[in-house]
Amino acid sequence: MERLLIRGGTPLRGEIRVSGAKNAALPVMAATLLADGPMFVGNIPHLHDVTTTMELLGRMGVELTVHEGMEVEVNTATIEGFRAPYELVKTMRASILVLGPLLARFGRAEVSLPGGCAIGSRPVDIHVGGLRAMGAEIDLEDGYIKGRAERLHGARIRMDVSTVTGTENLMMAAVLARGTTVLENAAREPEVVDLAECLNAMGARIAGIGTSTLTIEGVERLEGIRHRVLPDRIETGTYLAAAAITGGEVKLKDTAPGLLEAVLDKLRESGAEVQTGADWIALRMPRRPRAVDVETAPYPGFPTDMQAQLCAVNAIATGSGRVTETVFENRFMHCLEMQRMGADIHVEGATAYIRGVERLRAAPVIATDLRASASLVLAGLVAEGETRVDRIYHIDRGYECIEEKLAQLGADIQRVPD
Repeated sequence: MERLLIRGGTPLRGEIRVSGAKNAALPVMAATLLADGPMFVGNIPHLHDVTTTMELLGRMGVELTVHEGMEVEVNTATIEGFRAPYELVKTMRASILVLGPLLARFGRAEVSLPGGCAIGSRPVDIHVGGLRAMGAEIDLEDGYIKGRAERLHGARIRMDVSTVTGTENLMMAAVLARGTTVLENAAREPEVVDLAECLNAMGARIAGIGTSTLTIEGVERLEGIRHRVLPDRIETGTYLAAAAITGGEVKLKDTAPGLLEAVLDKLRESGAEVQTGADWIALRMPRRPRAVDVETAPYPGFPTDMQAQLCAVNAIATGSGRVTETVFENRFMHCLEMQRMGADIHVEGATAYIRGVERLRAAPVIATDLRASASLVLAGLVAEGETRVDRIYHIDRGYECIEEKLAQLGADIQRVPD
């Protein structure tokens, strides 16, 4: 086990490169199971969840080769198993994304019910119900989803909830199904778009990309291609929030400003000066931030994965702000930890009421999930004294070398063993 030690008070300044998006890399890695030939997936971030996905594919007999620049070559010709075991799936909910591709191409799958961050109910009913509608026989036994199908067929599926992983799983299943599948109330997140564009480049026929209705004409086979995953919009937003909370000035390169307009709007509202180019964002915070009201929503609304970071900015801002969480029902655990650092936060139901204070005080805090851990790091960057963040295995699931990147920007931060 490791922890982060942070001595706050230094405004962040400088330039860093944004990594590839974890939430795009994982479904694209799952989509390699559909390819009749080698796939090359580039801009892969070096993260624990990516390593877990590679181990999962390797357990099935898939051949993986890591090339220079974190491009991963995936060859499914050697596959010999179709099981995603509990010991891997329990750490990463995205493991369920192999279910659709395995059923679509190989006609069988056995996937443990997933784990991941404890941020609320994320049932698999949509995945299972959609696959059953496409002709799969699925049983839930001994904690596993066990499925079989000679060949899936098209269906009209309306998802009760707009779910990213549900949309991705059913879309991947549908590309090799017989006939036409229509997914209604589909998720519109950029990572879903990235996966759909990758599948089309492989030979799939997906229409309506970027809208809430996807129409998928099944094809007989997909080819292996070279695909580069899109930049991580949440990592981008997190480092912009880090600059804002410390009164710094940073430039983030190799990113995509158009993917996080809702975040940039809120940072500008807080007083930040933001400039953008084709693949970069620069932010300067000339004064103490102003508190803002935030309400999370599916894309293109304000992302739930940036909610905790904006709570941290509001915690030291002038005035008071409300942060309302509409996507997950258990995503304010970071507020209790920030209270230990002197933050004035009161949570009622789905809303955190935050009155900014002039300064936070260092304290030992515990990361409870991936984005909560990022918000505690941000709080530590402005707290008086040395903040200790424990259980940072959460942060390693979604941020590539976070302490190294922050140190490049001048932060006093180090990773140490327990």
